[in-house]
Amino acid sequence: MRLNKLFFLPLFVILFFAFKPVKAAENTNMSVDFESDKQQIETLIRKAYEWIETKKTQNDFDVVANKKGDKYVALNLKTHNKILEELKKSNFFAQQFIDNYNKIGLKIGDNLKTNKMEYFVDDLPPYGNDSNPWCDCQDNPDAFWKTLKLNNLKIENNNATFYWTWTAWKETPKYKVTAVKENGIWKIAALDGFNYKNFLGL
Repeated sequence: MRLNKLFFLPLFVILFFAFKPVKAAENTNMSVDFESDKQQIETLIRKAYEWIETKKTQNDFDVVANKKGDKYVALNLKTHNKILEELKKSNFFAQQFIDNYNKIGLKIGDNLKTNKMEYFVDDLPPYGNDSNPWCDCQDNPDAFWKTLKLNNLKIENNNATFYWTWTAWKETPKYKVTAVKENGIWKIAALDGFNYKNFLGL
């Protein structure tokens, strides 16, 4: 019995110290992964907003007036489809964002055609909140994407939620974003300004 104890005691000590560093390494990797994802998401947001402001077709949900020219009666599908293709090719947006954007546009077109929504020329649109839905702002600093800062970032599996602000002005939007990782790449899944129900006032 004494020999057995002498044999197992050193074995126990060796196993204890052998497994301890492995556990510490796992915790370190988790921290590194979060920092890596955070950096990727921040880069995504900055590049996406630079693209939105400098390369994307600007007139979201472009509408067509009637023959009298006093009332909008349809969505300009040519422009709408062009923007959908731009969103897809940019590689910044998940399919669910593109689908939601398309759904909003088609609903606006349908409501204008059926008079469920009236939009007279020179009036403010009867949808949205009179702000730019991409930033929930009416004005913004030059090259504001360079000063975007992520706040309250939460990552669970392949989903992330956060708010961004910019640091160039004291007054700044607090804008909510959802991102998803598709095939190892973070993409924008939802932007607060394009909430379907809120945008259409449903």
